[in-house]
Amino acid sequence: MDESKLLERIVINLKVMVGKPVIRGTRLTVQHILGLLASGMIVDEILQEYPGLTRKDVLASILFAKESLETTTFAPLSIEGV
Repeated sequence: MDESKLLERIVINLKVMVGKPVIRGTRLTVQHILGLLASGMIVDEILQEYPGLTRKDVLASILFAKESLETTTFAPLSIEGV
């Protein structure tokens, strides 16, 4: 699957959800989709809950998060084991 095509499903518009990344044509944020996955929902459950979504939309959310983390620098708040 072409990652750049998949990422086209995610848009950022300051007038929609205060500029948070959303799935194109919806008000569903990437953060919300990731939260559903983190809470234990599987993709099929998410698609049942939100009939307008596709599997590719969920995958695009995951890919967007992965790409965002690749360009983020982290500074530890504390050092474990000290």
